[in-house]
Amino acid sequence: MDYPKPPKLNLSAVVIAIVLGLAGAFLFYQAQAKGLVPGLSLQLPKLEKTETRTVVSEENAVISVVEKVSPSVVAIGAAQRVFNPFDPFSVPRNQDSTIGTGFVVSDKGIIVTNKHVVLDTNIRYSVVTRDGKKFEIKKIYRDPIIDLAVVQVEGEKLQALEFGDSSKIKVGQTVIAIGNALGRFTNTVTTGVVSGLGRKVVAGDPFSGSAESLDDLIQTDAAINPGNSGGPLLNSAGQVIGVNVATTEGAQNIGFAVPINSVKKIVDEFIEKGSVSRPFLGISYRFISKDVAIMNEVPQGAYIQEVVADSSADKAGIEQGDIITKIDGESVDSESKISQAIAGKKIGDNLNLTIWNDGKERQVTATLQELPNQ
Repeated sequence: MDYPKPPKLNLSAVVIAIVLGLAGAFLFYQAQAKGLVPGLSLQLPKLEKTETRTVVSEENAVISVVEKVSPSVVAIGAAQRVFNPFDPFSVPRNQDSTIGTGFVVSDKGIIVTNKHVVLDTNIRYSVVTRDGKKFEIKKIYRDPIIDLAVVQVEGEKLQALEFGDSSKIKVGQTVIAIGNALGRFTNTVTTGVVSGLGRKVVAGDPFSGSAESLDDLIQTDAAINPGNSGGPLLNSAGQVIGVNVATTEGAQNIGFAVPINSVKKIVDEFIEKGSVSRPFLGISYRFISKDVAIMNEVPQGAYIQEVVADSSADKAGIEQGDIITKIDGESVDSESKISQAIAGKKIGDNLNLTIWNDGKERQVTATLQELPNQ
């Protein structure tokens, strides 16, 4: 069987095709070099370092907050008379020492700090700004309910910090604390997160030797040391969400702050009137939780441990051993229920209380009195 023969290769045509191809490539290269033809480039996907960018973003946020608020964070100093124990004929001299922290809340020279920082009424206190300017404190309001003091100085206008909303705080959110750690390390910055809300603790401070039971506090793992007391606890936007108090004795990585919403009303009244008036019921109590109530066959509520003589509670007939189960018709189901109810009242307002004692209930009305400044 005969197969058809393949056509002969035309060498001339092959040579012409190669020459034309080389010529075309050369002309295309020349045109591209002169910008007549847009260049072609292969776009490779970029590998973004997400983790690195996140860390840098968080660091920049902290740096930005510190730079913004540091001029408004001040040291609280105390002038004390010092004697030379080795020279009985020496003349006593005044010596200033940093004992706490504060922050500016009004350009009128009004500053917030802790009450235990300025507790001694026989000591002259002063304020020192970050740039070393010193101002004598002319007026002090010491709040009798929360560990808070509002002081006023006379001098140049100071930059006030912006308040946040402590009711919107979430556990786990980033917080920044600024203060004068140990009274020696000025403008110390620490960071952490909100570890818990609504805490009740007995907080103390070795500088003043005082201890106080405080309700409804913010818990944080940002380091808060003696000397940080009274400094601001800030969110990542640079807003004050709390006033730092000294940590509880023996605790590690546990600090506490008074929520700023508990402070706003007091500061506003001080700015407006130059003084603060607080309603006062006049009781000391211990909260009985539901579990404890069931175990002891008593109702849940506030067990009265002490009644202040001639107070609103005393005049209303409240006695030691009573249990307040309701306040203005609402069950006392948390440690802060009574303090929150009183904080929402004015002097002269009434509180309607349901009292339980020895298996019997009674209704009591107490008229709130004014608590004098301490």
